[in-house]
Parts: sequence; C-alpha cells; structure tokens
Amino acid sequence: MQKKTLLLWFFIITKFALHAVMIAPEYDLHRDEYLHLDQGKHLAWGYLSVPPFTSWTSYIVLLLGNSEFWVKFFPVLFGVLTMVVVWKAIEELGGGLYALALGATAVTFSVLLRINMLFQPNSTDVFGWTLVYFCVLCYIKTEHKKWLYWAAVAFGFSFLNKYNIVFLVAGLVPALLLTSQRKVFANKQLYVAALIVILIILPNLIWQYQNNFPVLHHMQLLAKTQLVNVNRVDFLKEQILYFIGSIFVVLAALISFFIYPPFKKYQVFFWALVFTLSLFTYLRAKGYYAIGLYPIFLAFGSVYLEVLFVRRLVWLRVAAMLVIVGLFIPIVGLAFPIKSPAEIAANGGRLKKFGLLRWEDGKDHELPQDFADMLGWKELAQKVDMEYEKIADKRHTVVLCDSYGQAGAINYYSRFKNIGAVTMNADYINWVPLDEEIKNVILIQNADDDDKDRKKEQPLFQEIHLTGKIETPYARERGTSIYVLLNAKVSINEILKKDIEENRW
Repeated sequence: MQKKTLLLWFFIITKFALHAVMIAPEYDLHRDEYLHLDQGKHLAWGYLSVPPFTSWTSYIVLLLGNSEFWVKFFPVLFGVLTMVVVWKAIEELGGGLYALALGATAVTFSVLLRINMLFQPNSTDVFGWTLVYFCVLCYIKTEHKKWLYWAAVAFGFSFLNKYNIVFLVAGLVPALLLTSQRKVFANKQLYVAALIVILIILPNLIWQYQNNFPVLHHMQLLAKTQLVNVNRVDFLKEQILYFIGSIFVVLAALISFFIYPPFKKYQVFFWALVFTLSLFTYLRAKGYYAIGLYPIFLAFGSVYLEVLFVRRLVWLRVAAMLVIVGLFIPIVGLAFPIKSPAEIAANGGRLKKFGLLRWEDGKDHELPQDFADMLGWKELAQKVDMEYEKIADKRHTVVLCDSYGQAGAINYYSRFKNIGAVTMNADYINWVPLDEEIKNVILIQNADDDDKDRKKEQPLFQEIHLTGKIETPYARERGTSIYVLLNAKVSINEILKKDIEENRW
C-alpha cells in the first residue's frame, strides 16, 4: 500500500476516534437532531426549514436501527469526505506527501470537528461547498466539460441539502466575471450544466410552490428572531477563530494566487471569497454559514507552503503541523462538551470572554446554547412515558408539545414507538394525527408559559393535572411542564385543525 494511502487512512481513523470522545456521557442528542430524525419518518420533497436530503440520511439511520451511534456516524462521515476532497484537490494541484499531511491536519483540527459533531445539514453543506469548488478547480485546470457537469450535480444535491449553497454561486459568478475565467460564460456546456441543476432541484421547487414557499417564511422568521442579534464584527471575528490553528495556511493560499505563477489562473477563488464574505456580512449571516468557503483554501495553502518549506527550512514543516494542533488544543475545552454541564458552568469565564455563552436571544447564559440544547430530553421522555402508560385509551390520546425539540425527543426516547408526539411548530404541523377522535392530551409547555393554571383548557376537559417538570440542571428545557388533560368535552380535533390553519406558514 502506498504511503499516501496509509497516511489518508491514518487521518480518517484519527477523525473518527476524536469524535468518539468529544461528547461527555451526560449529554443527550441535540434539539435539532430529533427534528431531522423525525423527518426521516415522513419523507417528502421539502420541509419548512430544510430541503429533503437530511431526511434521506435520517431514513437510512432508521433502517440501521436509529441508535445514537448511527446518528453521530453520518455527520462524521461527511466530515471525512470533506477531508478526502481536500486531499484530492492537493493532488490535483501537484502537492506531495507533506502538503497532503498539512492539509489533512488543517481540516481535522478545525471548526469542522465541531460541525461534524451534530446530525444537522451543516456537515453535508460544508462537504457540498468543498466538492463544488473542487469541480471548479478541476475545470480551470483541464477545461474539460465533465467538470461542469459534476459541479452541477454537486450543486444540485447540495441545494437539496441546504439552501445556503446559493451563496456560493452568488460569490462565484461575479468572481468569474472579474477574472480571465469569464470565458466560461461563452461555453454552451455551462448552460447544459445549469439545466442539470434545474432537473435535480425541480422536485423541491415544485414542493415549495405547492406549499406556498415555506422557505421564505422561515427566512423571514430567522431574520426577525435570530439574525437581528448577529453583530457584523463578531461574524468576521468568527471567521478567524474557525480555522485559528491553520489561519496561516489560508493566508498562504490567498497570497499564492498573486505571487505563485502556477496558481494565478485560480484567482477566481480569491474573489469568490471576497464577494461571498461581503454578502454574508451585509446580510448579518451567522458565522458558521461561511465555513464551506475555507477547505478548498487549505488545499491551495498546503501546496504553496510545501513549495516554500524547502529542505533548508524543513524545521518549518514540523513547526507548521505543531502550530495547527497546538492552537487547537485550548479550543477543545471551549467548543466541545467534553466536560459535564456542572464543570462547564463553574468555569464559564473563558466561554463568556469569547461570546460563547450568548444565545440566540442575545443574552449570556450558564452554558453555550448548543450544550444546553443537549440536556433534559431523556428526562422529558421518561416522565411523558409514565403518564402515557397510565392512560388506557391510547388510541385517542395525543402528545402535544410546545416545540419541535420536545416532540422529537419524546418520539426518539419513548418506550412507546408509536407515541407520535407533535407540535404546532416546524414540520410537525403536518403530522398531527387527526384521523382518530382525540379525547386525551398530554400537554408539554415551555417554562415561560403564562397559563400555569391551564385556564384555556379548563372548559375543554373534565380533568387537568400538572404531573411534572423538567428538572435537569442547565438544560434549556428546565422548567418545562407536563400536563395530562383527560376526557375531552368538545371536539379537540376541530380545535387542532383551527390551530393548524392559524400556525401554518
């Protein structure tokens, strides 16, 4: 087996091994992971917040047994595939063994380790950006039409994973026009490739049309509730932090486009970065939206540094690798839940300093939001199961939650696999079981609910009981209440139908 192959397998195994120890056992799955897993039970060409690709992966997870192992396996797999594409890019650029090792190290010990921790569209999104850029690189190098077609396929499926990929094109088109690569617009094969993209994404576009374009509603809601709290300066700071250990590799890539003759024809990548980052900054995008920009620059930078670090400067080769790993180690305690919630909360000074305790509401809390979103779910499911088991008429009982995280967690951890918890939130609004008359409701309400006495429901049910609350310390769900509403006096189905129409996008 060649040295290159052995080295690649070393990095692949290392990445999987790192992910095996990055989450302490005190944590459950993340709020968003439950929603994506439930989407796999309701396959469609689109959803309120995401396109369909993640649901296809969720379906595979279901077929494999739906264990946490497989939930965590696939985002790591897409992270590994991202590293492999960077590896192939380095080879296309003429990089040797050192460039390959440097590039793989830079990918492994970066924000991608954090992104690949959760079962979300983000891991596939970064892989998609990297793959499209790789196809562009190969087209510029060879001008072979097949790379336009492969770029189209990569973009099409990336679009079906996350609409964020459109910002790649928004930055790439003006970059092409600004450089000598503008000649591609005279190539009719480009428009054949565009047709391929349309054919791939058409089912999702039809679904969006049939459902009144929920993506627009989601974007408006996102801008109003989350992006409004994004500070543009913080966005730019985060770009540096994401690849802090290998920032010199990215900078080397940017310089190489102008002073290293073999790379001058690739200047389009520099301008694509400028245009896309400018657009993200203007729109107050979240910092992680731009992560897909950088892996391809790690390839260029690694090859250029290999050229610079000639034999007389061989010590720099070793130093570069040590810097990447050395600067990443202090970040581990900040970016990963490797310690218990209590330990993290007790030592939150550094987290606050870097703004990691600030949630989407713009306020600081005891834990980073993602960590708090990984607590309390098993307790919720167990307490709901206790009440659900007591109800004899399960056929006419529905578990109605305040949020998609609650509904998804109950469905994932419940002993009753057909419990079918739902909410008037996210995609669950389409999954409310109205085919049977609803007589009983287990109601899950957020801690900030202002109707503790359930005055709204008292005229509707003969019995109403508060049966428990989420008590897991530091959980974002702490204080969430569980009510049991028995023997409906009116048609709950009609009330839910009305609520669905009022809450539908």
